[in-house]
Amino acid sequence: MPAFCRDCLSETNAGAVRCPKCRSPRLLAHDELFALAIAHLDCDAFYASVEKRDNPALIDKPVIVGGGKRGVVSTCCYVARTYGVRSAMPMFKALAACPDAIVIRPDMRKYRDVALQLRERMRALTPLVQPLSLDEAFLDLSGTERLHGLPPAKVLAKLAREIERDCGITVSIGLSFNKFLAKVASELRKPRGFAVIGRAEAVSFLKEQKVTIVYGVGKSFARRLEADGITRLGQIQAMDARTLAKRYGEMGLHLARLSKGEDSRTVDPASEAKSLSTETTFETDERRHDVLERILWSLCESLSRRAKAAGLGGRTITLKLKGADFRSETRRRSLGAPTQLAEVIFAEGRELLRAKPEGPRYRLLGIGLSTLAPAAECDQPSLLDPGAARRASAERAIDRIRARFGEAVIGKGRGMKG
Repeated sequence: MPAFCRDCLSETNAGAVRCPKCRSPRLLAHDELFALAIAHLDCDAFYASVEKRDNPALIDKPVIVGGGKRGVVSTCCYVARTYGVRSAMPMFKALAACPDAIVIRPDMRKYRDVALQLRERMRALTPLVQPLSLDEAFLDLSGTERLHGLPPAKVLAKLAREIERDCGITVSIGLSFNKFLAKVASELRKPRGFAVIGRAEAVSFLKEQKVTIVYGVGKSFARRLEADGITRLGQIQAMDARTLAKRYGEMGLHLARLSKGEDSRTVDPASEAKSLSTETTFETDERRHDVLERILWSLCESLSRRAKAAGLGGRTITLKLKGADFRSETRRRSLGAPTQLAEVIFAEGRELLRAKPEGPRYRLLGIGLSTLAPAAECDQPSLLDPGAARRASAERAIDRIRARFGEAVIGKGRGMKG
């Protein structure tokens, strides 16, 4: 059975407890170790890890990255998780579970900068990199062994080691023969994990897994399956695909395939996000349009920065509102051409906000772009609006100044508090 040390990459015996060369206990052994090439890389508690990297005093402390008392946990470190804190948990529940937690507001620009560093490192290894979010991506290293002089498993272990050394955060890696199993594997040994699922063991491994490990099986569908007595993938494996299709439609066929480890999706670097959005939860409910508009402008600037950094723009503007009763409402408007400018996003968002009179109190406000397009297609000069080019030029000049001197150095009047 092939085996090697994840720290020094030396090959060793599969039964060894420590590397004979560097004495590290971080050994990896698997029958198909050097035959697999599809990987999923996932950062460990990404936002919290970046914050701990930048402030070593936080290393052993429970850290939660998220909003105010009425917000939710964006992510939390592994220390906080020992108290029962989890991502997407309401902040008041998280602080009740871990009263001594240090809460830090998300700094998305900083996290994006780190994510870009990681992607550059991944793309230096293979052109087949498909980001799923800031902190995770699929890689296909098929046919790269001659280029790197190492099999994909060793290339990935080396990458993880270099990210930890140079970027100050840790990652976990899953290696398999398709995307579904690679992603499942990346969750098995967190943090600093490296797990392998081969072809020979795929069906037997999946047999004991809960149906919820299949992407697309959310809480609602899981409850439906449980009502039918189905909780494990082994039960799905034993069922006929036609029966599953008849009972659950396309999702039944999806389950039938993945329960047996069948996933024909390729790692597609051209696969783009379907939308970009940002939102915030207020400390107190708000109803006044003038206050909501100041908050909206800040969100539009943040969304615009993300769109520009991603080289994208959008044709559809979506305003999201969540009432004091927790009911969500979305309002949409499509533009004649895609945009990535904060001014344009804000103008449309403000009209969507004012489409209904003041009255209901809101606890959350969000703004999003969809029907995405490349930056080259965005904000083209228009004869119908001769001032558009001037406004776009002014906004991009502000972007350049901020990039050089910081966010606070310049801004627009509507961003100031009244």
